[in-house]
Amino acid sequence: MPALRVAVAGATGNIGARTATALERAGHDVVRISRSLGVDLTTGDGLDAALTGVDAVVDATSHEATDRDETVAFFAVTTRNLLTAEARAGVRHHVLLTIVGVHRIEGNAHYAGKREQERLVADGPVPWTVVPFTQFHDFAATVVSWTEQGGVATIAPLLVQPIAPSDVADVLAEIATGTPQGHYRDVAGPEPQDLVDMARRTNDARGHTVELVPTWSSIFGTEMAGDVLLPGDGARIAPTTFDEWLAGPQ
Repeated sequence: MPALRVAVAGATGNIGARTATALERAGHDVVRISRSLGVDLTTGDGLDAALTGVDAVVDATSHEATDRDETVAFFAVTTRNLLTAEARAGVRHHVLLTIVGVHRIEGNAHYAGKREQERLVADGPVPWTVVPFTQFHDFAATVVSWTEQGGVATIAPLLVQPIAPSDVADVLAEIATGTPQGHYRDVAGPEPQDLVDMARRTNDARGHTVELVPTWSSIFGTEMAGDVLLPGDGARIAPTTFDEWLAGPQ
């Protein structure tokens, strides 16, 4: 495959940075897009210059906010700006990182924002692939960091089938350098896990002492219970287990 020029939006984030590295490892030319690198998706400043000569764009941006309207507005503005600039630049493929179960859960602000992103991409001017992933292996630790106070953290007993961040990056890099596929199948890790147990095992591996309180009365409610976060039939299964990830550098 000839080398392509691929832009990664959110390139300094957890998945964006790994995706950029995976693309470079495969011999592609990578343009890193983030506000800290001088490109602001909320205003469009620097976008035209960054997308010059770009063949494909991976959108791995994220936004941490609990207000639904604010989150939807952020994703709407950044996605519109990105797609409009891509159309001007002649970009041939837009790849969006999204979440398994995003259309089955109404109450989550972040999921509402991702649904708006998906809608805009599907209705937009650039050929596209939308790729839904399950939660990442480090998701349990992230939730603990959000809720921990005074050595105690609340965490919902979510049933998830987590995937290694490096596997997410490899899949995004592969898809970005191929042809647009529209709605891609769910992508998940190899095994279902309980989020509370994941948090306990991650804390033990990292030597982090915190009391975990399982509850549906914290940041995730019962609308996320059961199998709503699990991949659908025919999902693509990534190789790295949670145990293998946990045994690596923490």
